[in-house]
Amino acid sequence: MADILQARAPSAADLDFHRLVDAENGWIDRRIFWDEGIYQLELERIFARCWVFVGHESQFAEPGDFVTTYIGQDAVIAAKDRKGGVNVFLNSCSHRGNRVCFAEAGNARRFTCNFHGWAFGLDGALLGAHEEEHYERCSTFDKSKLGLHRARVGIYKGLVFATFDPEAPSLDDYLGDYRYYLDVLLDNDPGGTEFIEGNVKSRLGCNWKFAAENFVGDAYHAGWTHASAARAIFGKDVKVNVERSYQANINGHGTEFGLDLIGNAMGLAEPEVVEYLKENEARFAERLGKLRSRMVGAMSSSNVFPNLAYLTGFNTWRTWTPKGPHEIELHTWVLVNKDMPQRLKDAYRRGVSRTFSPTGMFESDDGENWEHCTRSNAGVVTRRQKLHYGLGMDSRMEHEEFPGAVYKVQLNDANQRAFYLRWADLMSAASWAEVPQR
Repeated sequence: MADILQARAPSAADLDFHRLVDAENGWIDRRIFWDEGIYQLELERIFARCWVFVGHESQFAEPGDFVTTYIGQDAVIAAKDRKGGVNVFLNSCSHRGNRVCFAEAGNARRFTCNFHGWAFGLDGALLGAHEEEHYERCSTFDKSKLGLHRARVGIYKGLVFATFDPEAPSLDDYLGDYRYYLDVLLDNDPGGTEFIEGNVKSRLGCNWKFAAENFVGDAYHAGWTHASAARAIFGKDVKVNVERSYQANINGHGTEFGLDLIGNAMGLAEPEVVEYLKENEARFAERLGKLRSRMVGAMSSSNVFPNLAYLTGFNTWRTWTPKGPHEIELHTWVLVNKDMPQRLKDAYRRGVSRTFSPTGMFESDDGENWEHCTRSNAGVVTRRQKLHYGLGMDSRMEHEEFPGAVYKVQLNDANQRAFYLRWADLMSAASWAEVPQR
């Protein structure tokens, strides 16, 4: 009996994640979308380990500019210091754990906890405390060791990422050859990019992976889920060019795309944007080459592992911030070329508000589906039934220009399989040294 009592109960860490994710045959175990233990391990082995998007350089124009956000469920502050660097650190006082900043964004000289008055600098260092003289005889009160816990920061062409794992690869290595695809939006203009001021936050009752997998490669849903919205905007159904469309993935990052130049951009219902893309195609080609110049506003969706997604043409960028296994907080921004005329920036803002916002025609379609996909797994018998991810198993191809694992046709589950394989790799690994390159 004593041996039985002392036996450790099985935990999520004991699971074989490569059995839950059968990428070779295209089957996914539903428990990964519902189980609380699996979710807690995700926070540890994915969000506390990977490079996670925290902002855009345009949000940190002046020293003291800051935003508050999350890495997994760890609240963080990203702030620009007096030397021009961006620092990311926990938004939790090292004294009693209270938040030190409640604002979403702004400009500050320091961050002071409203509980006991401990004040922290723009780099997270402890600057001082209320009635600090009381600590004169406290041998453990060492301000150099009581700052807010810092993350590593990496920046790629305006995008600011952070990781809490000191063993994580560099950001460039983490993104790898996927940077080729990121550059379609980040580097098609010499002036660079910026976020239009402001962002929208909303909540959805879904698992974060359903949203991420939808953007990493699910073009298949568009012709059915978004049929009524497409008819309202275009007057006809959405059709994918099966001869000139692809999926590509690298280490769980993925994009599905066509080469139609304006397929997504037309969905904004802003003619000026479409004309801008057509008029500048040759200029885009000078920087990106002919093929990528055709991708700038094309029918496409993408996700940077784990939870940063974007749509070319619409230029909406978003993070799927987990709030438990069955809920996310969705943060959305609009990315534009910095040197673009203001009237075009306004057109992008209007178009995204109509399409990919909480009341947008396309986003409301998606959110409803993701919520029902999640809630259905409350059933015990339902969770025993695996989900099919077998579309396009024989569609792998070699391409003379596109890097990564490339597949024919956007209508495919290849990127979803690669996303979940990366998820399983990370969930199974004790350290980055055990994570394979794919």
